[in-house]
Amino acid sequence: MGGAEKSIALVLRRLKRRYPDEMRTSLSHSNPWELLVATILSAQTTDAQVDRVTPRLFKRYPNPNSIARLRPSQLYPYTRSVNIYRNKSRNIIKAARMIQEDFSGKVPDTLEKLTMLPGVGRKTANVVMANAFGKSEGIAIDTHCITVANRLFLYRTKDAKRIEERMMRVVPKGDWGNVTHLFIALGRDVCTARNKYCERCILNDVCPSSAVKK
Repeated sequence: MGGAEKSIALVLRRLKRRYPDEMRTSLSHSNPWELLVATILSAQTTDAQVDRVTPRLFKRYPNPNSIARLRPSQLYPYTRSVNIYRNKSRNIIKAARMIQEDFSGKVPDTLEKLTMLPGVGRKTANVVMANAFGKSEGIAIDTHCITVANRLFLYRTKDAKRIEERMMRVVPKGDWGNVTHLFIALGRDVCTARNKYCERCILNDVCPSSAVKK
């Protein structure tokens, strides 16, 4: 095991001990379709706000078939409290139609097919893959992951795809689903984009960006 692998192994061990309950998405869902919709809605919106919206939405429209026939304006009463709700509503309807027409009414379970759906990029697809199907073909990178990865690995980029490619080289594949949630938990707790609370961070002795003197 090389230096990078040893370092990430230590980081993951500590994060798993510190945030054991966060190793899953916080978006409420009971099936892959609900998770797909919730993840589309979560862009630039907090998970907590999405969870306030989706129970009513899923009760009225529980599956792709029930949404595929709608006009976007029919979804607005359910989605208007999230950011970019018009665009998200259009994408959800288009995705529902494609799932009905091209995937026999079932959410696809591969990264390639998921990213064919309107409004679904690699991040959303990776979230659905890991949390709905227990599969990992990549690592979901959100803004918290970008912040933590840059500080922890001394990356100098905000490009999610480049960060994902670099992390996939050092993080064991079995932890590709976990690392997203662990980095998000750390980012929300002590490693925010605006401030670092290194004195409270369990990685302050191994993180090269730590403000705590070794």
